[in-house]
Amino acid sequence: MEDRSKKLREREKLLFEISREGKIGYSPLKVDVKWIEPDVEKEYLREDIKDFPELSEAEIVRHYTRLSQWNYGVDTGFYPLGSCTMKYNPKVNEKLARLDGFVTVHPYQPEKTVQGCLKVIYELERLLSEITGMYRFTLQPAAGAHGELTGMMMIRAYLTKRKDPRKVVLIPDSAHGTNPSSAHICGYRVEEVKSNDDGCIDLKSLEQKVSKDVAALMLTNPNTLGIFERNIEKVAEILHKEGALLYCDGANLNALVGLSRPGDSGVDVLHLNLHKTFSTPHGGGGPGSGPVGVKEELEPMLPIPVVNFKAGKYSFDCDRSDSIGKVHTFYGNFSILIRAYSYILSLGAEGLKEIARAAVLNANYVRKGLEDLYHLPYKTPTLHEIIFSDKHLEGSGVRTLDIAKRLLDYGFHPPTIYFPLIVKGAIMIEPTESESKEELDGFINAMRSISEEAQRDPELLKNAPYSTPVRRLDEVRAARNPRLRWTTEK
Repeated sequence: MEDRSKKLREREKLLFEISREGKIGYSPLKVDVKWIEPDVEKEYLREDIKDFPELSEAEIVRHYTRLSQWNYGVDTGFYPLGSCTMKYNPKVNEKLARLDGFVTVHPYQPEKTVQGCLKVIYELERLLSEITGMYRFTLQPAAGAHGELTGMMMIRAYLTKRKDPRKVVLIPDSAHGTNPSSAHICGYRVEEVKSNDDGCIDLKSLEQKVSKDVAALMLTNPNTLGIFERNIEKVAEILHKEGALLYCDGANLNALVGLSRPGDSGVDVLHLNLHKTFSTPHGGGGPGSGPVGVKEELEPMLPIPVVNFKAGKYSFDCDRSDSIGKVHTFYGNFSILIRAYSYILSLGAEGLKEIARAAVLNANYVRKGLEDLYHLPYKTPTLHEIIFSDKHLEGSGVRTLDIAKRLLDYGFHPPTIYFPLIVKGAIMIEPTESESKEELDGFINAMRSISEEAQRDPELLKNAPYSTPVRRLDEVRAARNPRLRWTTEK
C-alpha cells in the first residue's frame, strides 16, 4: 500500500507530469450570444497550446496548496540570513498598508486629492532624517542596490557641479558585493581598501589611497563582519581633508537604529534598506525600498519629485535644476513606505532603541553559544551578526556548505555562507531581535549537534539534507544550463 504520508515531503510533480488527456478543471456555462472573432491579426493568435496540462480542479488546488506549504520565510521559522536582515513583519503594518485610502489611490490623481499620501511620504522622510542625522531623503529607490546607484549618481552630480571630476571610489574588502558594481556603473574606477586584524578599515591603507582623484569611500557600518567601524569619524576626516565624500551603506542599521546616527559621524550620503531595518517585506527582489539620505550640500541633487509642505499643503517639487532626475516611476514603492511609517510610529524612539539592543543581544547570545566549537576568525566584539568559519573541521572533509545543508534536516533555514569573502568558509548568522531565547537555544543546539556529527560521521553531513523534497542540486549545471521552462525534450 502506498505510504501517503510521504506526499507531504516527496518531490511535487509538475502539472505537466500529472496531466491526463481529457481532464477538465473548469466548465464554463454555455452562452447564447454570438461568437465574434477577435480583431487581431491571425499571426498573433494561438490555435492551441502544445502539451497544455489537463487536470481536475481538485488536482490543481492541491498542487498549489502543497507548493505553498514548502515556502519558508520569517512567518514560518527562524531565518538567520546574515547581511540580509530577515526580521519579522508585524501584521498591523500590513493591515494599514491595505486601507482603502491607500490601495485605491492612483499616481495620476491631483495633489489636492492625495494629501494624506503625501503626508506619509513627507513625514517618513523627516523621521528617517531624524533617525540617521541626514538632512533630507529620497524615498524613490526600489532596493538597497538601487539606493547605492542613486547615491553614487548624486555624488557624481555634486562633484561635477563643483567642477571637480574625480575617477576613483574606494571600497573596503569587507563591503557588500553591490558596492563596487554601483560605483562602476557610475563611471568610477574601484580600488580596494584592506581591513586590519580587528576587521575594521585599515586607516594607514586608507590614507595611502586617498588623493584628489578619489570621489568617495563606500563604507558599510556596522560592516559585514558585524563589527562597528569605531574609527568612522577619523575615516570621514581623512576623506574630507582631500575633498572626497563618505558614503555609508546603511544595510546594517538594524544594529544601530536609535542608538547611533551615521550623519553625526561625518557620513555625507547614506542608503537604507527599509526591508532590513524597518520591517517591511523582503525577498524575491522586491518590491523593496532603499531610501537615500544626504547632507545639506547634496540636497539639490535629490531625484525629483521631492515632497514639500508649505502653507498647510503638501506638494510635489519637480522644478530642481541640479536634480539627477527620476530614478523610479512615480514616487517609489509607496505601499512599502506605509509599512515603514507604521513601524516607526508604532515603536517610537524608545522602541527603536530596544530593537537594536535586542538584535545585538541575540547575536551575541548565539556567538557565546557556539564560539567554543566553531572557529571565530575575528575576536573583536560584534553587533547584530556573527561570522564563524569551517576551519575547526579541517581534516574532516566537511565544508560550510555541508553544515548549511544539514541544518535543513534540523528544521532551520541556513545562514548566509561563504560571505564576506575575506573569511574563508564563512558562516554568517544574524538572528535579529525577533527571535525568542527558546528559538535561539534550538538553533545553537542544532549547530552543536552538527559539529559533533561532522567529527563522528563526516559522510552524514556530506550527503545531507535527507528530509527535504529535493536533495542536493547540481549547482554548476543549474547555473550554466538552467531549464526554466518545462518541455518534452530531455
